[in-house]
Amino acid sequence: MSIQELIHIMEQLLETHESLLVLSEEKTQLLVKNDVEKLNLIVNKESKLVRKVVELDQQRLLEISNYLISRGYNPNPKITVSDLIKLIFKAEEKQALLQAHNRLMPVLRQLHDVNKTNQQLINQSLSFIDYTIDLVLGPSDDSIVYRNPAQQKSDIRSGIFDTRA
Repeated sequence: MSIQELIHIMEQLLETHESLLVLSEEKTQLLVKNDVEKLNLIVNKESKLVRKVVELDQQRLLEISNYLISRGYNPNPKITVSDLIKLIFKAEEKQALLQAHNRLMPVLRQLHDVNKTNQQLINQSLSFIDYTIDLVLGPSDDSIVYRNPAQQKSDIRSGIFDTRA
C-alpha cells in the first residue's frame, strides 16, 4: 500500500467537503429567506454527500490500517492522519500527505462554522415558532398554576382563538 492511495482518498474527501460547504452556505441563505422547498432540495443533496463522506472515511481508515500493517505496526482504528504523518519516514510521502491534510483541515473548519451558524438560525426559527404558538394558544397552564397531581389535566388553553368552535 502506498501513501498515494491515501492521498487520493483525502483529495476526494476535500472535494466532497468543498461541495458540502457550498451547499451549507446556500442553506444559510435559504434559512434566512425561509424558502422551505429549496431547503429540502439542499438537505437531500447534503444527505447524499454525507453518505459519500462516510464511505470515503471508511476507505481512509482501511488504507491507514493497510499502511500500518505493511510497515509492521498494529492497526489502530483511532489513529489520525496527523499521527500517521509522524510514522512516515520518506520525506516526499510525508510532505505530500501533510499538504493533503493541510488543504482539508481549513475546509472542515469552515464547514463546521457554517453548520454552527445554520444550527443557530434553525434554533431561532424554532423559538419564534414556539413563541407564536404560545401567543395564539396561550401559555401552557402547567407552568402557571399548581395542580394536584391526582387531578385530571385539562387540555384547554386560553388564547387568541377559541378552538372549541
